[in-house]
Amino acid sequence: MSISEVRATVGRFVSIRCASSVIVAMITEVSCENLSSADNYIAIASVDLLGEILNAADKAKFQRGVTNYPTIGDAVDLITSQELRTIYAPTGSDQINVGFLQQDRSVVAYVDVEEMLSKHFAVLGSTGVGKSTGVSLLLNEILKARPNLRIFLLDVHNEYGRCFGDRALVLNPRNLKLPFWLFNFEEIVDVLFGGRAGVPEELDILAEVIPLAKGVYTQYQNADRIGLKRIDPKQIGYTVDTPVPYRLVDLLSLIDERMGKLENRSSRIIYHKLISRIEAVRNDPRYAFMFDNANVGGDTMAEVISHLFRLPANGKPMTVMQLAGFPAEVIDSVVSVLCRMAFDFGLWSDGVSPLLFVCEEAHRYASADRNVGFGPTRKAVSRIAKEGRKYGVYLGLITQRPAELDATIISQCNTLFTMRLANDRDQALLRAAVSDAAANLLSFVPSLGTREVLAFGEGVALPTRLRFKEVPPHQLPRGEATISSVPSMTSGHDMHFVSAVLERWRGATSQRDVPNDPVFAAPPAKTMSSLEAPMLQPSMGLDPDRFSLLKKPLR
Repeated sequence: MSISEVRATVGRFVSIRCASSVIVAMITEVSCENLSSADNYIAIASVDLLGEILNAADKAKFQRGVTNYPTIGDAVDLITSQELRTIYAPTGSDQINVGFLQQDRSVVAYVDVEEMLSKHFAVLGSTGVGKSTGVSLLLNEILKARPNLRIFLLDVHNEYGRCFGDRALVLNPRNLKLPFWLFNFEEIVDVLFGGRAGVPEELDILAEVIPLAKGVYTQYQNADRIGLKRIDPKQIGYTVDTPVPYRLVDLLSLIDERMGKLENRSSRIIYHKLISRIEAVRNDPRYAFMFDNANVGGDTMAEVISHLFRLPANGKPMTVMQLAGFPAEVIDSVVSVLCRMAFDFGLWSDGVSPLLFVCEEAHRYASADRNVGFGPTRKAVSRIAKEGRKYGVYLGLITQRPAELDATIISQCNTLFTMRLANDRDQALLRAAVSDAAANLLSFVPSLGTREVLAFGEGVALPTRLRFKEVPPHQLPRGEATISSVPSMTSGHDMHFVSAVLERWRGATSQRDVPNDPVFAAPPAKTMSSLEAPMLQPSMGLDPDRFSLLKKPLR
């Protein structure tokens, strides 16, 4: 080769031609020091051996690992396009096309869906490197390859609502029904105390009366069955965490009854505070998704799970849970309930209906620092990471700060898509997570371009530097698609616009039917008074299923 053709530099693949196979190696270091001037050599390269191409009778086949090592004198070439295609050729129908190789754009980069899902995956990268677009691409391709797989996406910034078209159900506080009795004890305490630690005396009372309230409700249900004698609520045997319905009115009357038996005024104050606390949360319109019909009752657990986790899918196998409209104090508890229910449903159904649980901004829910975040949420995500694959519950983590993510959880993700990361701690964590053969690629992480990815692990044939393919405009997440730092001249930012925003802002804490994720309405006509500010319209349209999950009344 002429010197101009020899582009053998760090990160490129070479092939070492042995007697029975071609060994594939990656250049990790190049140097021209101490070369004699009489030599014809240009430079010396160090390589890592990654795998080998075996020339079988019918066709060449690539396998990881090396069985026959090269000997001195074996010829070394830059790898050819044909050999790259052999390495990255799809081995079955279960492959998705995510882009192309950085070093040869004619070679398509395929990812093995089965390996990627069943052993969990993570997408890592700083803000603005195309992470959300990459997630939209991956999930759309997975939906194409696995139309029967159900996907549940936690959308922290409400940016994925438009990415999946009519294949996704978009849930937010307007159309979600998540009854309060589905929350376990730690979660309901987190809701009642607004994310702060509970008062021990009040917690003792709650732990005592919740099982009784469940027993009382079961009595109501059985009361109309002839010949069934009334059972003492204490003997029904529910624990504080059993996911069975109870009514808020029963809970409050049980607390009230206990308070009435007390003569000491100071101890009655504890009961009074607890009742006030429950009433305050119950009457807060932001919590309507939990406490709607709290005093009517009705066991709607089957409908809630069917609606949330798309069983049956009815043409929408995916759920996008938009979290930005929920009260900040309750988000951790909601995520904890959803993770826990996803895992438990997989567990008790023996994994018959697989589910991919995708967690955006994962470091918020499963932080490495035990003092940050909500313990039960970390526990629920951790259970899916450690045991989920046995029960058909797979995990996808997306984070911009892998160093802040619980190390045991990220270590369970066997396929990593790493985009540009500038932080030293994040890079150090990556080095600990990937195998030695791939570690040399990590020096590229700070200098990757937008949409460029280093893919490691079970889902890809080799540790690879690839570029995600272009995403169609209708699948771009909202942040990339619409929000610009340059204000639009046509949007009419006048007093009507401000009034409309305030209407929505106040509406979030005062009434039920204020849209949550709007596209601003057209500027109002000049005749409209400032009191008639236009209502902002939701971008996805109101959900027709909005009231289909109202709880059944007592018989």
